[in-house]
Amino acid sequence: MRIFVVQRIVGAVIALAGSINLVPLGLSWWYDDGIAAVFIESLMLCLVVGFLLWLPVRNRREELRLRDGFLVVTLIWFLVGAACALPFMLGPTRLSYTDAYFEAVSGLTTTGATVLVGIERLPRSLLFYRQSLHFLGGMGIVILAVAILPMLRIGGSQLFRAESTGPIKDTRLTPRIAETAKALWLVYVGLNAACALAYWIGGMNVFDAITHAFATVATGGFGNYDASFGQFDSPLLEAIAILFMSLGGINFAMHFLAWRRASANVYFLDSETRAYFAIIVAGSVVVALAVWAHGAHEGLAQSLRHAAFHIVSNITTTGFVTTGFAQWPGYAPLLLILIGFIGGCSGSTSGGMKVVRVMLLFRQGLREIAQLVHPRGRFVVKLGGTTVSGAVLAAVTGFCTLYVACFTVMTLALAATGLDLLSAFSAVATCINNLGPGLGVVASTFRDVNDVGVWICSFAMLLGRLEIFTVLVLFTAAFWRE
Repeated sequence: MRIFVVQRIVGAVIALAGSINLVPLGLSWWYDDGIAAVFIESLMLCLVVGFLLWLPVRNRREELRLRDGFLVVTLIWFLVGAACALPFMLGPTRLSYTDAYFEAVSGLTTTGATVLVGIERLPRSLLFYRQSLHFLGGMGIVILAVAILPMLRIGGSQLFRAESTGPIKDTRLTPRIAETAKALWLVYVGLNAACALAYWIGGMNVFDAITHAFATVATGGFGNYDASFGQFDSPLLEAIAILFMSLGGINFAMHFLAWRRASANVYFLDSETRAYFAIIVAGSVVVALAVWAHGAHEGLAQSLRHAAFHIVSNITTTGFVTTGFAQWPGYAPLLLILIGFIGGCSGSTSGGMKVVRVMLLFRQGLREIAQLVHPRGRFVVKLGGTTVSGAVLAAVTGFCTLYVACFTVMTLALAATGLDLLSAFSAVATCINNLGPGLGVVASTFRDVNDVGVWICSFAMLLGRLEIFTVLVLFTAAFWRE
């Protein structure tokens, strides 16, 4: 283990993460809200801790291996979350460190769960800081570091592979991994700018447009109001949100290729993207019919409006809400929570298991059925016209098995803290899928979950964001053996 190189990189990234306080600091001075000192203290603490970690090992230049990348990525997410918790603890929210860490990790992992109530009464500088956590975490802290820190160009591919999501990783759009990270970030920033402009034209004020764009493209779900997106009650704004949430749930490599080729055909040719939109359409129709049949909304059009918004919000694991879907009758609330397990496409900002994995599991199941009917037949699993190797299928099966196992263990652990079973189930489901709103006690806020439960949920968010393997590999004895 190249521990000194790991320390150098982690120190540099923690210092870099402190820069997230700069814009809120400027806003605090602009609005004269009296909390500028909070951001100054947070910035200085990040710089000092990062510098103390980096300085003693600044000259170590060993090549990173893949196992080092797993350690670096995991440490960065856990420690940057700890650093970003400071303004919530020191600021007017006055959260305990447990709750502040939960809030920060929820922002960075784009989960969108919160322990806060009375959000609209917070200073705008703190609201901007909270939303900017989504912006930073959406494309990934590590990918950002690979893109802009020259010292990470050595071993950058290992970090990129450990950070990126999906069963087929390290897909380079450009010859250099740092250039690939920059290309993805340019697409990401462009989508944020377009979303903010659309929100502003649609009727939001400039501040809400920018901050909600951060949450929409990052598929995060934080908002500036307790009522979430329902605060605006605007079909136009909801349509804009549906569009950009959907784009955030698509593999960003598709966006890059579509832009470079000046053609939308890349979306239609990709089997995962087609399946993703098919699930959205089918889910919207099923939920709309259920809501309409039970009279939760007036008319089929209103039912379809809210159903489509929540299906897109949940499959992309954004977590915006327009109505209290937890109070919807029938199976609709449970279906909305379960669809979060599917998630968006691989290589997107969404959480969940990813559409491509669900597709492969389904097709593998159909192959096994066909094999039973025709024992001597030879059947293969194909994706996009290409035969999927046994190694990829084994990896997908292993991932999904561990995913469900971790979900089950953490649900039981949360229930053991005293939370009722429905709340425990939905809390872990929304956290491990980086979704946000749940059912029962956690339908709108996690403030009634005790400290042990909050730490379990924080770990679940990080585990889901890093896609299980990156974290669990650190708990194996073989990982630490040279």
